[in-house]
Amino acid sequence: MARYTGPVCRLCRAERTKLFLKGAKCLTDKCPMEKRHYPPGMHGGKRQRKMSPYAMQLREKQKVKRFYGVLEAQFRKYFEEAERMKGKTGDNLLILLERRLDNVIYRLGFAYSRRHARQLVNHGHFQVNGRNVDIPSYLVREGDVISFKERSKNNENIKAMIEDLKTKAQTPSWLETDWENLQGRVIALPTREDVSLPVEEHLIVELYSK
Repeated sequence: MARYTGPVCRLCRAERTKLFLKGAKCLTDKCPMEKRHYPPGMHGGKRQRKMSPYAMQLREKQKVKRFYGVLEAQFRKYFEEAERMKGKTGDNLLILLERRLDNVIYRLGFAYSRRHARQLVNHGHFQVNGRNVDIPSYLVREGDVISFKERSKNNENIKAMIEDLKTKAQTPSWLETDWENLQGRVIALPTREDVSLPVEEHLIVELYSK
């Protein structure tokens, strides 16, 4: 299945929650969710039926997939890996997704959104521990240092972006941003409490356990 390329605000409306697919723009009055809390489509504004247990499970899965920007096959692999890890499968799944390089770059404040961070990684602007990494799904580890490549630091577009973002960024406690050197450090692995998306992960576990 191809990646969704339509209006991303429709995805937020479909899930009835802000997925911050446009980053800081989602916090402004221009966000469609401020005026239209109902799903998109000609019947979206009408009274909705009560969802079945399966529909609720599916919606939670779709919400998390869209929040982190992963497709079904990749999401299932994360779930299977989460099952093999110690602890709660739901917690492990969300922690794995938080450790994705594109998510970490966004959380460090080096991109406007996760989609933008994914694009920057694909275009080869970042290094991890001094080595070039252009794989958005790369999983960071504790102690990893993520930095812009020297050539990218001198890019005028990136300079302008950093000037705009460094006054808005809110770096989570498990990360550390060094704006002067344009690099960030993973000072600890994320926990379930570090996931900002309101999600009932046990519903996803139930869905895949059928």
